[in-house]
Amino acid sequence: MSDGSEKGVTTVKQNVCVIPDLTIKDLLSAIPAHCFKRSALRSSLYIVYDLVVISGIYKTATYLDSLISPEHISLPHPLLYPAARLSLWAGYSFWTGLFATGLWVIAHECGHQAFSESKLINNSVGWVLHSALGVPYHSWRITHAKHHASTGHMTQDQVFVPKTRSQLGLPSFDPTKEDILGSSVSDEVMKELKEALGDSPIGAMLGAATYLLGGWPAYLIRNASGQKRYPKGTNHFNPDAVMFAPHQRDSIILSDIGIVLWLAGITGSVYTFGFWTVFRLYLVPYLWVNHWLVLITFLQHTDPLLPHYRASEFSFPRGALATLDRNLLGGCGSIMGWIGAQATHGISETHVLHHVSSKIPHYNAWEASDALRKRLGQSGIKLEGAPGGWGEVYRVFKECKFVEDEGNILFYKNASGLAATRPSFADGSASDSGIEIDKI
Repeated sequence: MSDGSEKGVTTVKQNVCVIPDLTIKDLLSAIPAHCFKRSALRSSLYIVYDLVVISGIYKTATYLDSLISPEHISLPHPLLYPAARLSLWAGYSFWTGLFATGLWVIAHECGHQAFSESKLINNSVGWVLHSALGVPYHSWRITHAKHHASTGHMTQDQVFVPKTRSQLGLPSFDPTKEDILGSSVSDEVMKELKEALGDSPIGAMLGAATYLLGGWPAYLIRNASGQKRYPKGTNHFNPDAVMFAPHQRDSIILSDIGIVLWLAGITGSVYTFGFWTVFRLYLVPYLWVNHWLVLITFLQHTDPLLPHYRASEFSFPRGALATLDRNLLGGCGSIMGWIGAQATHGISETHVLHHVSSKIPHYNAWEASDALRKRLGQSGIKLEGAPGGWGEVYRVFKECKFVEDEGNILFYKNASGLAATRPSFADGSASDSGIEIDKI
């Protein structure tokens, strides 16, 4: 996106996003039939794999910790021994949190019934794994299914719903000073928007860090970044919450029981082993799991390149394709990119496919994704974003500030009121909003 300024107006050259008119049959028919097969045994082996790796990380950290003493290693200053020990356990929490995110992903697959052919097995395994990670299994499973049904829908999606200009209390749109699609804006409006949004590198950094650390519990407890039409106080623990149906009440209560048992387990462990032991071995890795979850899902669904839809332009295929594949930790080099993908079972790398068919297990998603990408490429659609990491979260956090109250196909604008992308239909037709759409 290149910038230019003339007579107090800044203009940008925008990317073009092809708005798909594919059917779900078009998408599913591109995927080999064997990719849809689910195996309880094979899925279970990945749980064993994750637990073995995590156990190995713990054993390695414990062994190395025993060597950090003057009897085994000579360091030039006494304070370097606790510093070395702190670094060791910080590394333990990072790697344990990354591979425990793999367990989180498997529990998530259980909620999609992708773990096995048995609903009982799926929900039993999912409840145990997610409860052990502080997740209300059925409550989140239900709202997550709604997210899949309405991804990118401004009033039906459940999470990562953009805030509009009016919701943020920004100055009203002025067609004489700015373009509705975000290709140009006057310096006057740009200044007003920046002042209203408080745009700054430090603010974006702090905002992104807060989002990564507290975003997940905030979503569960108070619907942060969730559907804006839900009433204040909406949360995942209330069986009577607006996003749950009456017949789902027992499932929500069962989820709450899992959380109560989780809290009881943490409390009992603190009483038995001491707070610092539980903090070091479980709570810090738990925070890393929450961090990876938010980082991965935020970047899958938030980017200046991705469209959001109002009802008249939404369809399931469009919603499924309003997301991006990204290589987790790929920005740290090919080895870290490989480790990130393997540790989290490709949840970031095969996410578009996951939205097209959520019942495909992760071990078949790689082949299915390759086939789907070839089909999308035939329609001029490429849904691969930059590698997932902290730098990308910072960039996206800065560039994705709000969407307009007008229009039915929306793209994020930044704090200057400029959008990186505009919509285009392959057949040259326009949306019913009256906004001119490019033809490719």
